[in-house]
Amino acid sequence: MTKKRTRTQLQWRRMDLHLHTPASTDYQEPGVSFLDILRQAENKGLDIIAFTDHNTVAGYRRMQEEIHHLELLEKLGRLRREEKERLAEYRRLLSKILVLPGFEFTATFGFHILGIFSPETDLRELEFLLRRLNVPLEKLDQGSVEVGATADVLTAYRAIAEAGGIVIAAHANSANGVAMWGFDFGGQTRIAYTQDPNLHALEVTDLDKKGPRTTARFFDGSKPEYPRRMRCIQGSDAHRLTRDPNNPHYLGIGDRVTEILLPEVSFQAIREVFLGDDFTRTRPYRPTAKAPFDYIQAAREEGPTIVQDFHERFSRRGGHLYNIVANICAFANTNGGTLYIGLAADPRQPPLGISNPRQAIEAIRAEVARRITPPLEITADVQETQGKKIVRVMVPRGSDPPYAVDDNKIYVRSESETGLAVRDEIVNLVRRALTLQTPLEKSEEPAPVPTDRIEPPRTGVEIIATEERGGVRYHTMRDLRNGNVVTNVTRKSARRLWHYAITQAEDHPVDPNSLHWEGDIALIRKRERGGQVRYDLAQREDGKIRIYYGVTDDGIHGPWARLVGLEIEQQ
Repeated sequence: MTKKRTRTQLQWRRMDLHLHTPASTDYQEPGVSFLDILRQAENKGLDIIAFTDHNTVAGYRRMQEEIHHLELLEKLGRLRREEKERLAEYRRLLSKILVLPGFEFTATFGFHILGIFSPETDLRELEFLLRRLNVPLEKLDQGSVEVGATADVLTAYRAIAEAGGIVIAAHANSANGVAMWGFDFGGQTRIAYTQDPNLHALEVTDLDKKGPRTTARFFDGSKPEYPRRMRCIQGSDAHRLTRDPNNPHYLGIGDRVTEILLPEVSFQAIREVFLGDDFTRTRPYRPTAKAPFDYIQAAREEGPTIVQDFHERFSRRGGHLYNIVANICAFANTNGGTLYIGLAADPRQPPLGISNPRQAIEAIRAEVARRITPPLEITADVQETQGKKIVRVMVPRGSDPPYAVDDNKIYVRSESETGLAVRDEIVNLVRRALTLQTPLEKSEEPAPVPTDRIEPPRTGVEIIATEERGGVRYHTMRDLRNGNVVTNVTRKSARRLWHYAITQAEDHPVDPNSLHWEGDIALIRKRERGGQVRYDLAQREDGKIRIYYGVTDDGIHGPWARLVGLEIEQQ
């Protein structure tokens, strides 16, 4: 009988999945051996490494050939003393460190993609894969970044994934990275490159940083145009054994490490984590002098968003359990999300915790099964933060909307607020379900479409029409996050953000002549509440003035960022 794995059997392991060897033409230290690389990995306490030379597996193959040659000499009884010592050292190190074969592929336009594979993979298959990706035969062993016209990014993702590899966008937020900060490509191209289902993770250089402008925060699923949350990891991209004392940007082996929570050190276990949706199973490694990275506290510092929320208490009394179910329904109808139960959103308050978290999970599951239709699969587990056990509930974006509580209460998520859906939102949910049933054909590679038109912000709301009936003003609202239009909204019926927009429009109409225009856009006001900044913005377009209310940082892009002083920084 197979023993069931439990969470207590999991252990944090250190990995650096982006290492170069002398097989890369830009390797910086001549004379380095593969044993030197393994010894340095041991010195850094690494459990898992990957050889990812440029467009080649020659480095990994040369190490294997050296080991096989020594083993053959051993079998023939011809090992000299120094060769015997080398073979023993290889065996010792490889018993401690899992070394994975891989490559750093240079795709069209110079974007870099890591492919990481099982040690059981035949290296000839990986070379054949590189040839299929149009790496020229004469360059297959060179380890050069420059390989001419190769395959496009999306084709490379799919080919690596279909070959059983882990697909990682190398240094995604930096040079040659698919996040493309500073590139003049269309937004749809960046979305495709970072949201493709065959892409398993983004390697970033700012994983240990905090704040709203980090790459991990950008790709946490709260951005309207980037709804898929992406796993972010870090690697050294080492082209040398140790950090260059003259240029600290050139890292050595293990100078930027990711920890991964595994039941065993194996490629299959690693791949299961990368293909899963438990984002707490990878974290930036911190030296032992620092506290381990606390995902729960980091989430609290971000606060409630469209994809996460917090409930301090779990009980039927006071409606706490119902509110949890309503939030789960709202996440399923919107963009999915995560609930943390047992602590307040305020990161300054100590977590209350859940006294019997397993019992709470069972109660939540039973309540979801009993009250939400159609059936919805959720994932729930126990997490720990600041010495307290809390419950985490992960909700997928539903594939059969609309979801309802007690058959007739349909909840949706609007920014950080959960509320009942109005008629037009229900219609949009039904349309989404029909689209999911008959998906549209998608092109392989989105073409950049240059345009001088400034796109509206991507969060907030816009009032696009108003009419008065019986002394009451009825507004037509556009949700800038998803483009949905909702009609017949009054000040009395409006939810929080809509109410704010209607109040401002009715009581404080904007005078375009009083605004300070920068081209065709202007900042009306900036306000901060509960630690979150919101902007009211104006835009001149085709002789009309468009007003956008309650725009958050997540919705700011391009010229809007310059307008409000919130430039996106390239890491």
